[in-house]
Amino acid sequence: MTFQQFLLILRARWLVGVAVLFIVVATTVAVSLVLPKQYTSTTSVLIDVKSPDPILGVTLPALVTPGYMATQVDIVTSDRVAQRVVRMLGFEKSPQAIEQWRQATEGQGSIEAYYAELLKKKLDVKPSRESNVLAIGFDGQDPAFSAAVANAFAQAYIDTNLELKIEPAKQYASWFAGQSKALREELEKAQNKLSAFQMESGIVATDERLDIENARLAELSSQYTAIQAQRSDTASRQAQVGNAQQLDSLPEVQQNSLIIGLKSELARGEARLNEMSQRYGRNHPEYQRAQGEVDVMKAKLEAEMKKVASTLGTSNRVNVQREAEVRAALSAQKARVLELKKQRDDLAVLQREVESAQRAYDAVAQRFTQTTLESQTTQTNIVVLTPAIPPIEPSSPNILLNTLVSIFLGTLLAVGTVLLLELLDQRVRGDDDLQQLLGVPVLGLVSAVKFNKSAKRARAAAA
Repeated sequence: MTFQQFLLILRARWLVGVAVLFIVVATTVAVSLVLPKQYTSTTSVLIDVKSPDPILGVTLPALVTPGYMATQVDIVTSDRVAQRVVRMLGFEKSPQAIEQWRQATEGQGSIEAYYAELLKKKLDVKPSRESNVLAIGFDGQDPAFSAAVANAFAQAYIDTNLELKIEPAKQYASWFAGQSKALREELEKAQNKLSAFQMESGIVATDERLDIENARLAELSSQYTAIQAQRSDTASRQAQVGNAQQLDSLPEVQQNSLIIGLKSELARGEARLNEMSQRYGRNHPEYQRAQGEVDVMKAKLEAEMKKVASTLGTSNRVNVQREAEVRAALSAQKARVLELKKQRDDLAVLQREVESAQRAYDAVAQRFTQTTLESQTTQTNIVVLTPAIPPIEPSSPNILLNTLVSIFLGTLLAVGTVLLLELLDQRVRGDDDLQQLLGVPVLGLVSAVKFNKSAKRARAAAA
């Protein structure tokens, strides 16, 4: 079909098309006038996703996820929010609402669930595309009722959102309370164990006593080294006592004033004896007397030297005894220091247990405080931006819009009807139709002759 044929068909059956268009438009206008008026009330709520949590002080990651706004839309349209709206509006207390529910369900099910489904069918929730604002709209025949329902949905959504935040916090707070009690008992046990160990071992300060014992150990060690040196020296000098020549070389003998005096007297006596031997001879009584004096001095000198040597043995025995005593004290001090170090190690283990228990208790106590505050909060990140008010103009039916739509659809229906009639009763509208119908080329066209009224009457009379 060419466009010219299409125009010829419309020209030939324009009355049918106009009739169809008129019927469609008239029916649409009539139905729009008969239908009850619907009023749409809209409440806008703002969801704050950037401000930090007032308790935790940080922005929650879940608030900035792409699906957060879609989740909020699902919450608004959930049965929980709708049933809360039913309770807020008092449907279960209205005799008319109860009677309608009984007639519709024969008393089966819940009245809250029944009216929640009815309200959800007329609810429209639209999130803003570039902001964090939700538009909650409700359609109703009564403007005041539609505004009340829209505001009730906004308030129910805020209350439900707060409950969804508080309920997990209450559960966590209860769990952390039990954990905090158990960890506090563990901390008290660890502290009591540490205190008992300190009382048993006598440890008051952490490092003071050990430092004193270490200093005492160092002092005993230096004393033991000095005693060993003294004992070795006295032992070597005591070994020289058996030899007279070595005995004379002892420092104690050489430094003894009495022995020095005796040696001087002995030297003078021997000089005098040598002089007498040259003067008188060895058999002279004076020589014999001098010889006796020299022998007495020698004996006295030897006795004095032996006496000094005997003191060396005594000193050596004293040094040996002192060495044994210091060695025993040093061993005991080493054992004491090792015991103190062992006690310090045990004390450090107990202190680490107390510190670990303290850290665990502090962490749980902090979380318990946070969850307790969260379970008691009355604030949420959702506020009503614009409350709904009863609309003045109805949102539907929109007569102008319906008329324009009916004109468009009626035109389409009229064209379709004309084409359908033409399909059922095809006629020759032009040379193209004739060529398609006969399958032969058209050689020429005869123009239609127009007669005036007198010519038409004359032709009719001739006939």
